[in-house]
Amino acid sequence: MNVGFKEWALVCEALGSGRQSIILRKGGIAEGREGFRFKHDAFFLFPTLFHEQTSKLKLPPETPLPASSGNVQSNLFACVEWTAEITDLKTAQSLASFHVWRDEVIAERFHYDGREQLSFAFVRIYRLTPTWEFAESPGYGGCRSWVNLPESSVDLGKTPVLSAAEHDALSGKLRKLLRSAEALER
Repeated sequence: MNVGFKEWALVCEALGSGRQSIILRKGGIAEGREGFRFKHDAFFLFPTLFHEQTSKLKLPPETPLPASSGNVQSNLFACVEWTAEITDLKTAQSLASFHVWRDEVIAERFHYDGREQLSFAFVRIYRLTPTWEFAESPGYGGCRSWVNLPESSVDLGKTPVLSAAEHDALSGKLRKLLRSAEALER
């Protein structure tokens, strides 16, 4: 089974460019009573075209959304290296230089549904070659993070976005930052 993780297209671009190696998630209404959790160790990034995302990210307001072709184009694969539950808003805010979300979005996600926390994942991102393209389907809709994807008809090559040295250095910085305030899960 191929698992896709739905994320805003511009956040996918930040992950694919190496500007970001973390995912912070609260979860949507389809996540169930337990809320969101990183239940897969590896997944394809499924870029979504939420039209208000440019105003919710630390990007120039004129940043265009990628054009929609009517098909899903996945060109990134993620491996979760470690996770943490962030239960302090100040800790969540201390991650501001490591992602493209605006502070208000982080606070909104942190406080959503009365449970004050965010799920954090440090991920290793790989660029896929060729880009995997498949038909859009109603089954991919809704407020859920995880979707089942079709089988790819071609072999997809995977190239790390960051070098091993860059990736390891970033992991060390983030572990140190979170260790001071949070218990790391894995």
